[in-house]
Amino acid sequence: MADPAWVAFSDEQLLAMRMCDLGVTLEGTAVAERIAQVNAELAARGLMRPRYWLSDEWFTPDGVPGIAVPFFLAHPRLEKLELAQMLEVEGADPFVCMKILRHEAGHAIDNAYQLRRRPSRRRLFGMPDTPYPEYYTPKPYSKSFVQHLDHWYAQSHPDEDFAETFAVWLDPDSMWQSRYFGWRAEQKLAYMDRLMREIARRRPPVKSQREVDPLKRLRRTLGEHYKKKREHYGLDHPDFYDSDLRNLFSDAKAYAHNASAARFVQHVRREVRATVASFTDSYQYTIDQLIVKIIARCRELNLRLTDTAEATKTDFLVFLTVQTMNYLHSGRHRVAL
Repeated sequence: MADPAWVAFSDEQLLAMRMCDLGVTLEGTAVAERIAQVNAELAARGLMRPRYWLSDEWFTPDGVPGIAVPFFLAHPRLEKLELAQMLEVEGADPFVCMKILRHEAGHAIDNAYQLRRRPSRRRLFGMPDTPYPEYYTPKPYSKSFVQHLDHWYAQSHPDEDFAETFAVWLDPDSMWQSRYFGWRAEQKLAYMDRLMREIARRRPPVKSQREVDPLKRLRRTLGEHYKKKREHYGLDHPDFYDSDLRNLFSDAKAYAHNASAARFVQHVRREVRATVASFTDSYQYTIDQLIVKIIARCRELNLRLTDTAEATKTDFLVFLTVQTMNYLHSGRHRVAL
């Protein structure tokens, strides 16, 4: 099948297109192979297979035994645009994609068998009707939750705790009995094991074929989509202390001929962004917004390097990691849902 004409478009031209006009499908894609793998895992456990469709993001609608898959995974050109706009492509990596699909399958199974109605499920995981927060503050070292998706996602809501626990249980390589031995999360996994054995090979009471926000009905442009998405994952109002920057750089006359701190940070921006994201389990986009503000402040203060670029890069990595962790674990901490 020939590629659509928009494959040759510039980013600017592509951003002007409506999402419904992309004309992509799941058939023949790499994510379709991952879906087949998850379906095989579900079938091996005697569980129903969800319905899948393309939409703007990953999600499983309430009451629907189906999973929305982000449109950008349907074509390499769209993945390239996602990377340019958001600095990462959620689900492009096969290992990460499988984790997400198992997680969403947990929501779909929950919906299909109406498991949230069970008192035992509510006692162990919490009340499903708890309002979703716009942001949440996780406890990284808690043993009450499984550790599966990034950002300690199981801690964001009782339904996410259930889906994350299901994902770990479903993964044939998770070795959850030994990995979570002695944790409170082990109780949740043991319950999940009993519950899934109980409903295995039963017909689910909910069989809805409804597709929520399918790509073919999304009339906003890609540019409008990414503007909203970047606002969602951006920073609120992080603080930068001039004293911290002045400890790392200087505006003293003795260093007036040294390299500009703003240019230096811009030069190492991509490398340090990825490194700190791996250290802190943060979105690269969030850290990049932090770096943008640091560059602007360095320029305003006319700061310059006081040491070699290599030594300064090491110190800057420490500085940026501390700033990121302070932001994550302060009252301003916002892990966006």
